[in-house]
Amino acid sequence: MHSFSGGDRIPANLHGAVVAIGNFDGVHRGHQALLETARRRALAAGSPFGVLTFEPHPRLFFRPEQPIFPLSPPPLKQRLLAATGADFLLTLDFNRALANLEPRQFVDQILVERLKASHVVMGYDFHFGHGRKGNPETMRRFGDELAFDVLTVDQVTDDDGLAPFSSSAIRDDLRHGRIRNAAHALGYWWMMTGEVVRGDGRGRALGFPTANIPLAPGVEPLEGIYAVRVAVGGSFHLGAAYIGSRPTFRSQGRFLEIFIFDFDRGIYGERVDTELRAFIRRDAKFDSSDKLVAQMRKDCEEAVAQLRSIEAHDPMREFPLGLLQSEGRL
Repeated sequence: MHSFSGGDRIPANLHGAVVAIGNFDGVHRGHQALLETARRRALAAGSPFGVLTFEPHPRLFFRPEQPIFPLSPPPLKQRLLAATGADFLLTLDFNRALANLEPRQFVDQILVERLKASHVVMGYDFHFGHGRKGNPETMRRFGDELAFDVLTVDQVTDDDGLAPFSSSAIRDDLRHGRIRNAAHALGYWWMMTGEVVRGDGRGRALGFPTANIPLAPGVEPLEGIYAVRVAVGGSFHLGAAYIGSRPTFRSQGRFLEIFIFDFDRGIYGERVDTELRAFIRRDAKFDSSDKLVAQMRKDCEEAVAQLRSIEAHDPMREFPLGLLQSEGRL
């Protein structure tokens, strides 16, 4: 997949694309349905399949004092979108200039002049342009006038037809430790990606050496212990992870600390993916290091049991992205 941003020129061989528009945070199953609609239309038309998205999330731009919980930071979102079959991705900087574009200006400058889109695919509730004045009906009127087709994808619901897939609902599930619910809505195990930094060595002293990754503002899954699968340098390992602020040791900041089973290699500076696969318990403060270590042993035993059960029958394999993830191809 080709990736473009800012003022990058879109090459002529990608003009006339079927373009899916959205924020796509998390690229959940509702997003995937929209993207699959665009992919099939592009295939039928013999046109490129493109995705148009925005960074940062518009809500963060308008309310910077309230960091949004990002389900898929830009590098991860790019990987997820590539896995849906997109030929190219255009990420627009959501800044004051973009926010001030009137709906017609947005369509003229981005969709017509820059992308020369033949089709636009959007969600039923997508709004665009200054003051969110643009909507699917507005886009259809522009399409009729400017000679591009517009497809609107209706709300996509869960298997029972009741609960719509929603990035907000997935964030809420993660905040409450409902890992399986979040994964079911995403169609893959939610993952955190980051660079390993040097810690204070406390984990190694306790017999549980950990890979430590600082958490960005807004990243707020429930603090506690998780069973995880970790991708390190192209290989996959099972482990237990802690998310929190280390109340036993009165640390500053919030961290992801990963204890990888049967692993003894320095990985400082390396980027790793950590898939949360099961929630074990909430964070807690312990009276002594001995009590903490005893609980950590129990946590690891529980994590092993949970991970073995999932490895025997991974429920995410029934979904396209979950299958790719399981096979190490996401």
